[in-house]
Amino acid sequence: MMAADTSRSASELPEAVFDPARLAAVAESGLLDTAPEGAFDDLAQLALAITGAQKAFFTVADGRRSFWKTALGMDPAAGRENDIRDSPCHILIGTGRELIAEDAVRDPRIKDLAAVDALDIGAWAGYPVFSPDGHVLGGFCVVDENARPFTPAQSEALRTLARSVSSEIALRRALRQARASGEASAALARTLQDSLLPPRLPKAPGLDVAAMHLPADTTGAAGAEVVGDFYDLFHTRGKSWCAVMGDVSGKGVDAAKVTALARYTVRAEATQHTSAVTVLHRLHEAMVDQQVSDRFLTAALVIFRPDADGVRGRFASAGHPPALILRADSTVEELHADGMLLSPLLPISHDRHRETPFRLGPGDALLLYTDGITEARSRDRGPVFGDDRLAAALAATHGRTAAETLEQLWQEASIHAGGHAVDDTALMLLRVTPCT
Repeated sequence: MMAADTSRSASELPEAVFDPARLAAVAESGLLDTAPEGAFDDLAQLALAITGAQKAFFTVADGRRSFWKTALGMDPAAGRENDIRDSPCHILIGTGRELIAEDAVRDPRIKDLAAVDALDIGAWAGYPVFSPDGHVLGGFCVVDENARPFTPAQSEALRTLARSVSSEIALRRALRQARASGEASAALARTLQDSLLPPRLPKAPGLDVAAMHLPADTTGAAGAEVVGDFYDLFHTRGKSWCAVMGDVSGKGVDAAKVTALARYTVRAEATQHTSAVTVLHRLHEAMVDQQVSDRFLTAALVIFRPDADGVRGRFASAGHPPALILRADSTVEELHADGMLLSPLLPISHDRHRETPFRLGPGDALLLYTDGITEARSRDRGPVFGDDRLAAALAATHGRTAAETLEQLWQEASIHAGGHAVDDTALMLLRVTPCT
């Protein structure tokens, strides 16, 4: 890609693009030339789910280029930036307001920009992303290949997601400043994280149970952050039990709010309902009603009943990785259940989730986990640990206790990643006691 001709830029671009205070805010954000991150990619993925568009971007722009921190739907070989003059992002910087072009090739504001043809833009909806001081760092946008309108509900949802991006940036700066001032923010964040997890798991009849929560590396700019991974196991009523594993998008205080809401809502609803799908539906209603945050979550939920022959239960998922069943003969099976992630921005529907029945016999085990373990990879961004390696590692734990199994799984993932933990990881194993 050719560098911008800066001798012409000043006359062609809004003055705000070259504002020294704005450029300083862009540099201070630390986002330029950095790898994609789940916190931002998750928001872009939700934007695609809400609008049905094909591409979503979070861009950060200096005076020369628009850098694509997130670029969903793009071929990685296409690079991760374009000339600032070619991108509609400079219009967001100049106005500080959203721009919706329902027919990009005819819209006088953007039709002559090179990006319209290069990115196959039929319709474009973009929203400014702000620094904590109010400078426009870049934009959050979706691209549809065809001309189309965006409904008021879709526009409002995109506006909210753009604010969530700005909030994430502000949170990161606050935590950096806290560390620089010598505050024990990392310890405080870890204390809050621990408060959102059960201090110990109860003893379920006939089961050997274990869980662990492992933090990501804290050497990066956002090291002292509360994350949204959580788990819980509790008795509901009669002989029934509930196990839940969840992953809230993003980090920080907002993630903690959703985590707390999810954990306590599930505990309350599972004592009233025997259907795993109904509990997820009630959690979605709580997220919409209470609006504690714009964050969304994925969750895997199991309602089960131990009996003389093992465990019978039903599994439901809200966009979460499948559970794994380790059979007593060392074979591993995936346990799937269709279901959309939960978000206060999505309409409530009883048809979004399905249950899958399962049976565990003596010596069988059920593993719930967050994607921190499957996405474990080295610092040089080698291959992820992945589903197949996780299944193979689980099969190799035959005969071990629940705690030993989880420890071995994490060691295998850690070795694969060279000791680097890109994301927090939560694991929980329910193992039926073998016959003696």
